[in-house]
Amino acid sequence: MRAAWYEKNGAAREVLKVGSLPEPLPGPGEVRVRIHASGVNPSDVKARAGRPVIAPQMIPHSDGAGIIDAVGAEVAGERIGERVWTWNAAWRRSNGTAAEYVVLPQDQAVHLPDNVSFEEGACLGIPALPDNVSSEEGACLGIPALTALRAVTMDGSVFGRTVLVAGGAGSVGAYAIQFARLYGAARIVTTVSSAQKAEICLRLGADDTINYKTEDVVDRIKDITNGRGVDRVIEVDAATNAKMLPEIIAQDGLLVIYGSSKPDISFEFLPMILAGIAARFFIVYEMSPEVRAETVSALHSQLRSGLLRHHIAEIYALDDIAAAHEAVESGKTVGNVVVSLSPTPS
Repeated sequence: MRAAWYEKNGAAREVLKVGSLPEPLPGPGEVRVRIHASGVNPSDVKARAGRPVIAPQMIPHSDGAGIIDAVGAEVAGERIGERVWTWNAAWRRSNGTAAEYVVLPQDQAVHLPDNVSFEEGACLGIPALPDNVSSEEGACLGIPALTALRAVTMDGSVFGRTVLVAGGAGSVGAYAIQFARLYGAARIVTTVSSAQKAEICLRLGADDTINYKTEDVVDRIKDITNGRGVDRVIEVDAATNAKMLPEIIAQDGLLVIYGSSKPDISFEFLPMILAGIAARFFIVYEMSPEVRAETVSALHSQLRSGLLRHHIAEIYALDDIAAAHEAVESGKTVGNVVVSLSPTPS
């Protein structure tokens, strides 16, 4: 099979190789997916650049979409031919979706509704992990979508509430805006870094955008909420925003954290306790089986509804995978980056 891989950490053009590798075979409880599209996330490029190499050949990318073409023992034969999207393909594993075939435990290949393209399905994947757990703008859907859905629904409803989505034009943020709207939030506020990104967020359902590069976020939120603050913050970079957060969260509000640009986060005790602020941390890679099943089921329902909007920024051929990684690393891409592995028509 054709695949991309790296054998050591380094710059994309220096370490990524494209060539032929043996086709994998599914074992008990596993399925083999013929990949049509592979999502490129910040976590993927950071893994290639510096995370431990656990095998002689590391095939990158956790997110992907394609068709099951073989199954192992203990898997229903009816799954052959099923359209699916994948999650965690490269998490604690050496065989990701940047290949014509990937073998996974069967529950990591989730049915993909016919109204969702393979390119969109390849974005139903994983949020960015920083050097120790951050997220960035411009990744992909499935696990960004799972992250966003969990962030919006955990620990109570957003119905009738005011929600702040940090980085609304990012892969997670874009879905968080949509889910907050679908689940009945009364007002959705988001932070952005440009007028272009503000326009995207408004189209996705945000009520207010704040350009954190040119505006005072605290003052703007106080103006928007008449001094009350927001009920829920969905936070992509807790370390950077820690000092500001107690000033913008309403009494008894909830801070949901899925990313941080630094390993240490420090909150001032007095403002947090006086406001009764709850802080919840989570990473979608390590959700419990029960929570993951519940969230995947809810996401599947939303996908079938056809109401979610997916933004594919750029599609690259497998031979151009280094350029795809560079596009994500640049931070300039607004939307999801995908590597296409669609079979050539016969």
